[in-house]
Formats: sequence, structure tokens, C-alpha cells
Amino acid sequence: MKHTDALDILQTIYGYDKFRPQQARIIDAVIDGKDVLVLMPTGGGKSLCYQVPALVREGTGIVVSPLIALMQDQVDALKALNLNAAFINSSMSAQAVAQTEDELLAGNVDLLYVAPERLLMSSTLNLLDQCKLSLFAIDEAHCVSQWGHDFRKDYLGLNILHERYPMVPRIALTATADQRTRAEIVANLALDNAEQFISSFDRPNIRYAISDAGNAKESMLRFLDEHHDGDAGIVYCLSRRKVDETAAWLCKQGRKAVPYHAGLDAQTREAHQSRFLREDGIIVVATIAFGMGIDKPDVRFVVHLNLPKSIEAYYQETGRAGRDGQPANAWMSYGLQDVINLRSMMQDSDADEQHKRVEHHKLESMLGLAELSTCRRQALLAYFDDELPKPCDNCDNCLNPPSTWDATEAAQKALSCAYRTGQRFGVNYLVDVLIGKDAERIRSFGHDKQSTFGIGSDRSATEWRTLYRQLIAKGLLSVDVGGHGSVSITESARPFLRGERTLELRHIKTSKGGGAKKKRNKAEQVAPADRGLWEKLRGLRTSLSEGKPAYLVFSDATLIDMVDRKPMSHEQMSDVSGVGKHKLEKYGDAFIELIREHDMFADMDDEVAQTEADYLTD
Repeated sequence: MKHTDALDILQTIYGYDKFRPQQARIIDAVIDGKDVLVLMPTGGGKSLCYQVPALVREGTGIVVSPLIALMQDQVDALKALNLNAAFINSSMSAQAVAQTEDELLAGNVDLLYVAPERLLMSSTLNLLDQCKLSLFAIDEAHCVSQWGHDFRKDYLGLNILHERYPMVPRIALTATADQRTRAEIVANLALDNAEQFISSFDRPNIRYAISDAGNAKESMLRFLDEHHDGDAGIVYCLSRRKVDETAAWLCKQGRKAVPYHAGLDAQTREAHQSRFLREDGIIVVATIAFGMGIDKPDVRFVVHLNLPKSIEAYYQETGRAGRDGQPANAWMSYGLQDVINLRSMMQDSDADEQHKRVEHHKLESMLGLAELSTCRRQALLAYFDDELPKPCDNCDNCLNPPSTWDATEAAQKALSCAYRTGQRFGVNYLVDVLIGKDAERIRSFGHDKQSTFGIGSDRSATEWRTLYRQLIAKGLLSVDVGGHGSVSITESARPFLRGERTLELRHIKTSKGGGAKKKRNKAEQVAPADRGLWEKLRGLRTSLSEGKPAYLVFSDATLIDMVDRKPMSHEQMSDVSGVGKHKLEKYGDAFIELIREHDMFADMDDEVAQTEADYLTD
């Protein structure tokens, strides 16, 4: 009976025919009052796993969300479905908070969003003591992990929910958690008896590509021009200065780009985030300060202009693309300086030695993924103990397999050069020695007399820098990040120097989009004859959005299904994926009228064309 109630809610409110297999099991468990831990990829339907049970069970569902800046959009999305949703946070006036509390006490709120800091206040807990609660949903639960990239100290206090409200089920949800993080979530949130649902981490609609581009910005622009003209996306950079410079540069290239980082004032950050959520085709250039909890479904690409510090960070950030299930791209360019900068940041942090060792291991895993010559998706999933039986055919290495070469001799030259110059110089200097550059500095150290001087003149400086980066990535060389970036030989390198082992490395190719053979543009999902209708539907959606994000009216996936079906009645429109009862009543007539009008003019155009053809034939 409960499952029927849940299914009815899914069909009438959300407009979907059936639950995905994992969703149904999770929802049934929460409805039955059980604690649950959910690991599900972004775009996999996590929100439904707590929203539906909150509507089935008596009382208000309390949703712990880490960013108050996004609560408004999350609540707007629920109100667009005619649900009673609200939030309480520090951005509200005392009067607005009091009004929301009154609605909560009266039992008129289906879902209430609060930040962990607000939830743990004694005033909030005392308020909840007086309410009928259906469940607690702890979103972005990986924030409880002290080893994670999004650690939030206040999440550690959420174990009080188990002690204070033992009869209220809790559902903890995340898209990013390796085994260590999962164990921490269970321990720190007292979820020892929770049922665990671990979905595949695979996001098959995302195409992964990692490039060693000489000019990262120019390569990115070629990638955007080819695959994402007019699409919304996110570009991640390591530093605030690079964010500002890249955003300004993209604007000069004719793109609508805005910067986002912690150095900007709160009003500017809010304005830029609002544009991204509400306007089509906005590119946000950001540090990792941007993105957690972003609900925008039609982000078509995520670009990294620097190497992320871990596979968890890379997976979560790339996961912000293609939440609607439509094709999307994750494109990255990185270089040796990224490795040096990240290692320097880790060494200079205030973390203890154990934490630094963990961070170092995570960076090494990320480097391994970047330098991989086989299927990237298989390696990415394997990191999370998820198996993909065969190559994905949707990453750069699958679509355009890189060739490898026997780099043993070249590596011996590079390693010998580092050793014979005293292991106290950086890569650029070593490259100059290898190619035999006539430089005063080299002569002053007497390295022009060394046996390694000029032995690498058969390769370009760029090739040698790439080789050094690969040797560092493989752990054969270490970088003194605390000094001047000098490189030294590790124990792992000695078998290669002695000729006891050979070394195969990938040939580096400048990427123009991961070797993709077709565009990854949402308009490409629409047949050429229907492009006009697609654009009209998007325009109508924007005009009906009343200044809110257009996807709150209908998502791109819903519009694409609408183009395919071309519904001419309410009954036909109700079959379109994502069209629930409330949205059908509110928007159905306007979209049906537009489709009929478009269809009528298309028929007239066909008649005119046929008349002209008949006339010419006669």
C-alpha cells in the first residue's frame, strides 16, 4: 500500500512513470522507518529518495543542506510542483523566520531545508521537539568525513539526531564516497544499523577527456566552439587570479562568462550564481568554492584548467554536468606546474602528517588517472570499488586510443641529468641541459661539461617537459615543493636507471575535445527538422519562468521528449516525461498551443513547397 502511495506521488506530482530500481527500495525502507545510507551518482535521482517518503509519511521532512545560497532554488523547484516547502537560514528577517516557524508548528510544511549550523542551534532543536517529523535527510553526507575535500565540522554534530529523535528515520545521501569516507559517514552519523544502498558510480552520459595542451585556454576555446556553442557550463581553476583572468578572457572571445571565488564579496557571488541558474548559456569560471549542491540540470560541460587534488574532487566536480541525463562533456587540461602547486599547497597546510600522507596518496591516484592510456571510466569507477566490465567507448582514450612508446632510454637520460646536476634544479633547467642550450647559468655551474649536456637534442623542450611530468606522475622523480621545485630521483627510479626494467609511456596529443566524433550539444539531440520547435519551446519556457530558473518550468529532457511526441492534448501531454498534474494544469495549454501552431505552419510550408514543385513539373 505504501509503495502504491509513493508511486502515485511520483506519477501525479513529478510526472514520471516509474521509479528506478534502487529508488523504489530506498523509498520503501525510509517509509518503513529505517535508517538508510545512499550512494548514488549526481543525476541519479537522490532527491526523490527523501522527498517522496517525506510526502508519504506523516509530518515534516527536515533536509540538512550545506549551502544556504542554494536553498532558495531547491525550495523554488518544490513549489513549482505545488508542494509546501520552506527553509530557515540566516539570510531571512526575524519576521520571515517567525512566519515559517508558525507554518511548521501548524503542520503546513512538507519539507524544511536547514544548514547543519542552524539545525544544531538549541532554538531550532527546541522547535523541532514540538513538531511531527517524518524524516531527516542529510544531503552531501560526505561532508562529515575529515579526509574528504568538502569537510564541514558542523556535520560531526549531526549524530545528535539519532540520540534526540530515535524514532525518526534518517537518510544520508552522497554522490562521492570511497570506502574510507563511507566508514566515516556510518561512524560519525551513528548509522551502524542503517541499510546501505550503493548504486553504480557510472555517469554514462558524461564523456571524459584529459589533455596535455600547450595553450590550455586556446584549446578550451576550440573545444567550446566545436561542442558547446551557447551552452551553460563550469570552468574550474586552481587560483582566484586565474579565475578572474579566464572569465575576462572568455568574455573577450564573445562568451557570457562570470567569475566565482571566495575573494569576491557575497553580493557579487550571489549575483553571478543567480545568472548562472536563471539565464541560458552562462559559463561560471570558479575555484572549488562553487558547485556543491548545484541543482541546475542542463550544465552541458565542466572544464578543469588545472589538475584537481583528488579523484573524489574530480568526480564530484565533473558530476555537475549532465544531471538531466543528456550528453555532457568533462574536459581537462593540466601540466607539470599543477603537480608542483598542489604538492606545495599540501606541504604548507596545517594538517597533521597522517592527513598529508592521505592527501598525497589521493593526488597520486589523480595523476595516475590523468596519465592513463586505457579506458578512463573503468579506472575512475575502480577507484570507488565499482566495476565496468568493458571499456566505455565514451572517453578520449576509448574514442581515440593513445599510442605508447618505449621511453626507457629517454627516461634514463632525464633521470641521469637530474642526478649528475646534483638533484637541486627544477625541470626547466634540466631540459635546457638536455637540449644543450647555450646559457650563462649552465656554464657557471659547469654543467655544459657534463655527459648529459646536449644528449637530448633529438627532442624538443616541450617533449622533455612532458616526459619529466610523466616521470613525476609515476613517482620516479620527486619535487621539492618547499624549495625551488628541484627534482630528485626516488628509489622507484633505480631499476630503470640500471636497465633492469623498461618503461612504456603514452604519446601525448593535443586534444580538441577528447577525440569526440560527434557534437555534445543538447540541440544535437533534436532532429534537424525540429530545431525550430525546440528553440520556440525554450523561448516559451523562459517567458513563463517569471525570473526564476527556466528549468523549473520544464527541464531540457522534458522539452526534448515534448519535441519527439508533439502532444496536441492534455492527455498526450501527460505522457511526456516530467509533466506532472500541477505543471500540466499550469503550463500545458501554452505549450500545446505553441506545438499546434508550429505544426500548422509546418504543414502550410509543406503545401507551398509541393505547389511550387507541381508548378515546376507542369
